[in-house]
Amino acid sequence: MNSIINSVLTDISSVIFGKEKQIKLAISCLLAQGHLLIEDLPGMGKTSLSHALAISLGLSYQRIQFTSDLLPSDIIGTSIFDIKTQAFSFHKGPIFNQVILADEINRAGPKTQSALLEAMEENQVSVDGHSYLLPQPFFVIATQNPIHQAGTYPLPESQLDRFLMRITLGYPGIEAEKKIILGVDNKINNIKIRLKENQFKDLQNIVKLVKLSEPVLDYILALVNHSRLVGRYPMPLSPRASIALSRAAQAWAFINGRDFVTPDDVQVIFPSVVEHRLNVNSGINQGELASELLKEVKVPV
Repeated sequence: MNSIINSVLTDISSVIFGKEKQIKLAISCLLAQGHLLIEDLPGMGKTSLSHALAISLGLSYQRIQFTSDLLPSDIIGTSIFDIKTQAFSFHKGPIFNQVILADEINRAGPKTQSALLEAMEENQVSVDGHSYLLPQPFFVIATQNPIHQAGTYPLPESQLDRFLMRITLGYPGIEAEKKIILGVDNKINNIKIRLKENQFKDLQNIVKLVKLSEPVLDYILALVNHSRLVGRYPMPLSPRASIALSRAAQAWAFINGRDFVTPDDVQVIFPSVVEHRLNVNSGINQGELASELLKEVKVPV
């Protein structure tokens, strides 16, 4: 199974140059059954990464461009009255796919953003008193522009907390940008489908079996509880963050060919899992908060 993951990583790296760690984090997030938030300036490859992930993992994909006039029904779907049957029938929206790219999610208003909450947490949507299950596996990969840009709405805390990870791509390196300028072939259409319909579910089940020893689990809990010290952190980490850290560390260990989690695994994925939870748009440097936590909590021997 690890050979398949390596093939996925190689394929996506042929589209997103010089960002191997970010790609591995994104794959880890999906293997851990979590939703992914990609935050960066426009033109950094956020959309390309999302599309490449869906293709390579063999999952159905739909991109939704979030705009200020987007309505919840544009995402979920709507009930339409059929004259012939004299009854309403539900017409499914684009959310009924396995991978949803919510592109520039913070350009839509809060009401539309909240339309994703039930889908992200419950894997279903409710319309006119009826619940409709979403296809499995189901992931939301959202891209977000920095909140200082015009026409953006900060995501509410409840929605941010539903993203297992938040990553940033950053500017490409000199050599990577040179390839982009020279027009090196990086077309998404060249990516191969590496997994069959049920193989991704099998990989997710294997990730759940990666051993999480008691010392490593105690380390995760120590990190989370340290964030709850009175007055130290604007937004202390919740039990949802504890679960996210555990699952993400298991997925990272699996990608690196191990069936057990080490403290190093926890430290690698820690910033991506907690930074967007620690201060939620308070203006404090999120990276510094995460680094401070890691430094102050003793690593198990």
